[in-house]
Amino acid sequence: MAIRLSENFRALFYAPFYAAVRTGAFERAGVEVDLRRSPDPASAARALRTGEVDVMWGGPLRVMMLRDAEPASDLVCFCDVVARDPFFIVGARPWPGFGLADLRTVRFASVSEVPTPWICLQGDLRHAGLDPAEIDRVSDRTMAENEVALREGRVDAVQLFQPHVERLVSSGAGHVWYEAASRGLTAYTTLVTRRDVLEGRADELGRMIRGMNEILKWFAAMPAMEIAYRLQRDFPDVPARLFAECIDRYRALRLWARDPVIRREGYDRLHGAMRAAGVLSRDIPFDDVVDISLAEKVSRA
Repeated sequence: MAIRLSENFRALFYAPFYAAVRTGAFERAGVEVDLRRSPDPASAARALRTGEVDVMWGGPLRVMMLRDAEPASDLVCFCDVVARDPFFIVGARPWPGFGLADLRTVRFASVSEVPTPWICLQGDLRHAGLDPAEIDRVSDRTMAENEVALREGRVDAVQLFQPHVERLVSSGAGHVWYEAASRGLTAYTTLVTRRDVLEGRADELGRMIRGMNEILKWFAAMPAMEIAYRLQRDFPDVPARLFAECIDRYRALRLWARDPVIRREGYDRLHGAMRAAGVLSRDIPFDDVVDISLAEKVSRA
């Protein structure tokens, strides 16, 4: 029986997951994977919890929040893929000496579609000695709307992921002020399943991890244009050249994990930001929501 894998939502920084399907990496690892579409992260999590799918990719943030709200939750992260934060702050003008404290002096639009980017950025702001409440922040627009707002001069800076960033930079309408990946490892996107699936289908999930491990190495070495061509069907609205530039920028930031083992350092950094932001009412131990046993076996092989 195939492993039913749900996407989280369609985003370019999730490209390795699509590549594992399109290049046959899962098949070479000896596991059949049926990729299912999802309109949003909440729908993917709901499908996993009800058994409509066996695995999803998504953020440990949601797994921790669910464990906080429901201590009996059995969702578990088991394979690292996006090991750093894929978001950027893009400004309307060059600012070579920009520091996060400078956000106090501009009108800034943050991400509204998902919670993780702003939660993590708040952690960075606090680390820089800044109270996030001091920011003149627009919080209710989509990234597409914020891209337009920056071009039109209605905001001074925006929080975005690719390809919004590359479109602004390549057109001269935007300039990268801050790369969130520069903070270091942040457990951003992993494969997630239920404990019963992890135990009952361990061999298949191990093979799935092996396929992802192959793709992580393939992503690190393959020319970006080749990746763009391979994944064109999944991102038909992103021109190949722009897609390749997005991949190159992310690779320079070491966005994707070097292997499938989820690092405690990245988990702790995300957990700390969540606690500081008040989205967790208590500490969630690493071992409660992460299992690295299968990933470690693959890495040692």
